[in-house]
Amino acid sequence: MADRKPCKVCNFTRQKSYGVVPASLDELKKKGSEFFGFSPSDPVTVVLENDGTIVEDQSYFLCLPVNTKFMLLHEKETWSPVRRMDGGTAWMARDSVMLETDAVDSSCTVAPWRDLAQQLKQDLTSIVLMSEADLQTLVDAPCAELASALGFREKKAEDLQETLQRVLDRREEERQSKELLQLYLKAVEKENRQQDQPSQPGQEGARDVDMVDGGEVDSTSGFMSRTLMVLKGKTSPETRLSTEDLQLVVARGVEAMGKVLGWDTARTSELLQACEAELNTRLQQIQAMQSIKSNSQLDSNRQSSKKSTGEGVETPAQGSN
Repeated sequence: MADRKPCKVCNFTRQKSYGVVPASLDELKKKGSEFFGFSPSDPVTVVLENDGTIVEDQSYFLCLPVNTKFMLLHEKETWSPVRRMDGGTAWMARDSVMLETDAVDSSCTVAPWRDLAQQLKQDLTSIVLMSEADLQTLVDAPCAELASALGFREKKAEDLQETLQRVLDRREEERQSKELLQLYLKAVEKENRQQDQPSQPGQEGARDVDMVDGGEVDSTSGFMSRTLMVLKGKTSPETRLSTEDLQLVVARGVEAMGKVLGWDTARTSELLQACEAELNTRLQQIQAMQSIKSNSQLDSNRQSSKKSTGEGVETPAQGSN
């Protein structure tokens, strides 16, 4: 008995735990497999229950203190940290796990956001190297659990998720702006080609049925795909639409636009009001510019008229007197 080491062993769900006194690491694997109903021929892995360190060396096993708690992993089972829950809801999770003891293979895999949170905890600057998919994973993670994994207060974790969402929104806006610019350049290029080399009747007209300015037309709604893409943007889509598109949107009305976008009445109405306000602003700007141009043209005509009649023009004789 002097050579044996009292310890504990649990399965990867931590729902079953046994006390054992093995003399070696192999004996721990053997007894643990018997307790949990594993076949003696099946490979198992021993890890430390508290941090998942793999224990494969007999000497290391013997150096560990008594009553160390091990976890026995079978086949594709993986170690995961203990989920901390408050006393008010812990009983709900406990009952849920007890009901699903025989079907825990899929639920016990480590959530992807936990690995990302671990990276951030070790080095917060690693966030600049994360892809948009990684950032979205962190945004979608449960705020309370993310705060616990990072060692943050929940409010700080919430602020982090909001910041990441703004970063994603800005990247999406930049991507849409780039796509719209490319469509515009294609349209200009197409127009230049048509001017340099007029198309034959019946050829280009057939293509324009489904293509307008480089964008595919949705025959059911009358909108180009890029217009719908912009409308479904997350921030101020009305500022990125052309005046013609704004007029089309406003003319359709709430009910029709709601069906096209798949939105509820309140959200669609808010978008249409923003589009209408943007359209009115642009029309006012156009009217102001036309008024300025008209006044400038009128002043120019008056000056020309005065010069032609000699009014207001100082003669050399008058200047000498």
